[in-house]
Order: sequence, then C-alpha cells, then structure tokens
Amino acid sequence: MSIFLKKRAQSLLEYAMLIMVISAALIAMYVYMQRSVNARFKQLQVELEETKR
Repeated sequence: MSIFLKKRAQSLLEYAMLIMVISAALIAMYVYMQRSVNARFKQLQVELEETKR
C-alpha cells in the first residue's frame, strides 16, 4: 500500500469515529431534551387543572 492510501484510510476512519461520537452525543442530548419537554408539559397540565377549579 502506498503512503497516500494509508493516510486516506486513516482520515476516513477518523471522520467515521468523529461522526459516531457526535451522533452518540446528539442521541444522549435528545433523551434529556425529551425528558425536559415532557416535564414541562406535565407542569402545564397541572397548572391548567388547577385553573379549572
């Protein structure tokens, strides 16, 4: 293998790993954001039920 092909393969591997790390971070953030949104909806629901009384 030539040096160019080895460096190209290494670059592709590095980009793939970077994309995997970013994807994992986005998935983790999505879970926390979803919990936050659900908590806010629950809070709004409780507030609306209190105003009905």
